Amino acid sequence: MKSWDPRIEEMPKEDLQRMQYKLMKSLVYRLYSFSPFYHDRMKEQKVHPDDIRELSDVKKLPFMFKRDLRDNYPNKIFTSTQEELVRYHVSSGTTGKPTVVGYTQNDLNTWTTSLARALTSLGLGRGDVMQVSYGYGLFTGGLGLHYGAERIGATVIPTSVGNTERQIELMQDLGATAIACTPSYLLHMGEVAEKMGVSIKKDTKLRTGVLGAEPWTDRMRTRIEDWLGIKAYDIYGTSELSGPMFCECVEQKGFHIWSDIALAEIIDPQTGEPLEAGQKGELTITILQKEALPMIRYRIGDITTMDEDICACGRTHPRIQRIQGRVDDMLIIRGINVFPSQVEYALMAIPEVGQHFQIVVERKGALDDLLVRVELKTESFSDKITDLMQIRQKVEHRLRNSLNVNVNVELVEPGSLPRFEGKAKRVIDKRLL
Repeated sequence: MKSWDPRIEEMPKEDLQRMQYKLMKSLVYRLYSFSPFYHDRMKEQKVHPDDIRELSDVKKLPFMFKRDLRDNYPNKIFTSTQEELVRYHVSSGTTGKPTVVGYTQNDLNTWTTSLARALTSLGLGRGDVMQVSYGYGLFTGGLGLHYGAERIGATVIPTSVGNTERQIELMQDLGATAIACTPSYLLHMGEVAEKMGVSIKKDTKLRTGVLGAEPWTDRMRTRIEDWLGIKAYDIYGTSELSGPMFCECVEQKGFHIWSDIALAEIIDPQTGEPLEAGQKGELTITILQKEALPMIRYRIGDITTMDEDICACGRTHPRIQRIQGRVDDMLIIRGINVFPSQVEYALMAIPEVGQHFQIVVERKGALDDLLVRVELKTESFSDKITDLMQIRQKVEHRLRNSLNVNVNVELVEPGSLPRFEGKAKRVIDKRLL
């Protein structure tokens, strides 16, 4: 498989690790000397840059949390002056103050390079037409994929989100071969296309989906690929790191984390101790070359595992596996940990179930009650009560075995649950209202 930068992407692992160490050492010295925030945090941790003598010494450094960004809103952690900044992005702030991320031109160049490598690893390049249906603006998805696609020589259709019928027309008329959007929005586009009498599989040139910004499972991938006739690839990133940066390659076996850009660790969420490759834990990332908003050991909150074996595509950089849940969006139902991705995984194994579901949690008396609203496929929806009861029992049984907790199931008509042009809102936790 063609690489964007073979010298880096296929560099021997030992050389990569030496490069990582040099970059990390330089970063730590710079922040200890010039960042009051990190200087104080390191002194609290009783660590000095001279204590960092090898790559594994990263564990001596203090963690950074999202609350640090909110507590220092908007730009108290920045290490670049206003004159050096060329862009801001801002998170939604749904759980408190928004987080503001600043970028120097070098930061944007690094971000774009990361995406150029990622998109090339999918087989995309000059001659492709990418429809970018992520939101443009303060959200990082649209502009990130836009510049990454242009860097590899692809032609960009900057549709953003919304006006779905028009998007489908442009997909046909301009010959889009790839699309970047959330998986839920692509499913919505597929439904709208069918209502228009258009088959994305048969009536468009679309062959690649770069899908992210929300959790989805391999079973959802299979459905998308079979229904729309494309290869669906997961992409990963957060606004704090820069935006979407790391993607699966054609092997579809994990996101490549570019070692010259980021140092990834998997830690025990409770103790903070590093875990071995293959063990499931919380993803923590140090961005090695960031100028405006440096990140050392940033605890993202995503649960995953890391694979350090050389990929079959030839790239030597480590891979993190599909995100299995989050530390902070985990639902605790009667003492049992439940992730929305577990619900999706169980539902996608049931042939009668459609693409959309909704989780509702509320407290009835002293106990938590879990309700899952499930859309059926058109051909599965029936006026016969006995047929619906059988399907509901099947869904309840599957969810109960998967989650180890009792689940109430409500079957709903196709098209009746809310659709979202951005991230899908899968969970309504009435205990928080």
